[in-house]
Amino acid sequence: MNAYDVIVIGGGPSGLMASVAAAERGASVLLLDKGNKLGRKLGISGGGRCNVTNAKEPDELIAHIPGNGRFLYSAFQHFDNRDIIAFFEGLGIALKEEDNGRMFPVSDKAASVVSALIGRVRALGVEIRTGQSVREVRYGKEEVSGVALASGETLDAKSVIVATGGKSVPQTGSTGDGYPWAMAAGHTITELYPTEVPIVSREDWIQSGELQGLSLRDVTLSVWGPKGRKAAAAGDPEADPFLSLKKIIAHRGDMIFTHFGLSGPIALRCSQFLRQVQQKTGQKAVLLSIDLFPDLNMSGTEDLLADKLGAEPKRALRNVLKGLLPERLVPLVLRSAGLDGDLLAGSLSRAAQSALAGMLKRLPVTAHGTRSLSEAFVTGGGVHLKEIEPGTMQSKLMPGLFFCGEVLDIHGYTGGYNITAAFSTGYTAGKHAAERAGHYSAQ
Repeated sequence: MNAYDVIVIGGGPSGLMASVAAAERGASVLLLDKGNKLGRKLGISGGGRCNVTNAKEPDELIAHIPGNGRFLYSAFQHFDNRDIIAFFEGLGIALKEEDNGRMFPVSDKAASVVSALIGRVRALGVEIRTGQSVREVRYGKEEVSGVALASGETLDAKSVIVATGGKSVPQTGSTGDGYPWAMAAGHTITELYPTEVPIVSREDWIQSGELQGLSLRDVTLSVWGPKGRKAAAAGDPEADPFLSLKKIIAHRGDMIFTHFGLSGPIALRCSQFLRQVQQKTGQKAVLLSIDLFPDLNMSGTEDLLADKLGAEPKRALRNVLKGLLPERLVPLVLRSAGLDGDLLAGSLSRAAQSALAGMLKRLPVTAHGTRSLSEAFVTGGGVHLKEIEPGTMQSKLMPGLFFCGEVLDIHGYTGGYNITAAFSTGYTAGKHAAERAGHYSAQ
């Protein structure tokens, strides 16, 4: 057979869900993937446990998709996070909710999720062809006509769904194949950039590996940018560089120091905002800060520190701080506050105590960029959303051409948000691609 109602290109989360949605409506569906295994990215998501979605309410969920999340409201009308949960539980995959709404299989095995999803695709009669590279999507004068494979074979279709992913995690097959096909149909590809990616710093104490491997639990990482000329004139920025800056974003959670900078959940979340400040200002160096006591305000932190110092006035300052901070972090905090660790705790002036408390609340780190797009968890940028119908995922420029998943200019934080966007846009694309071919009733 070389003629189909729907051809889906890409066997990742969005492509698999698109295949299900189209086939459930009785469409003849061909799923093509250039790799030899479907669901590769799905299989490594959530640290190999597969974070299938997030249980937050839709508005809050969309707030965790800072890259054009509002575009998803229409797709959520067809298939939202509650539908994703019901879908997998209907396939026999029991799910559990963990911290921050993350939904995982009870088995803690991504393989069970991948197997169930592929099993559903097969049960619906979708034709699957792996190891099949698409050379181009074929366009007629006014609509899609099918695809041409690298082998030279041509396949006809009433609808083609591009679900090829972005350019992050390229070992799973996401190498940007879909962008040229979109451009050939007249689509705009917004700038591609890494998101959910580790942060790079050239601070001497980072480069020396002084803190390499040290994890901080439940702290807040903030990204700072310029206030504007009038606001920047207030205060003394040389004494306190934060006076001329405003907080762009802050995320609370865990992080880790690496040999090149910062990683861990909150560093990944802050990375895209670091890039935004760099682009806006043209400056390579961006100031970040770490709040080591996020439950306390400045006054509360000063009181805590005063109590500790007052309880052990004859001990060296560095030894007192070991009771408050990870031992490896103490020298950096002292240097940043301009204090000698050999000072007796009881000898600190009020000004010195205030400076030290300031470092506990706002420990500065200068960032100089992020790791590369190939090292990112998620691709920022993609097919311009103004050229896509939000309720169907169909191109406004080429009837019969649909897009879903990370190839679109949509990106969220880690924690089940990106995969929710993939499943939702995939289902929406598959449903409407089938309807375009004259199939309306889901089985």
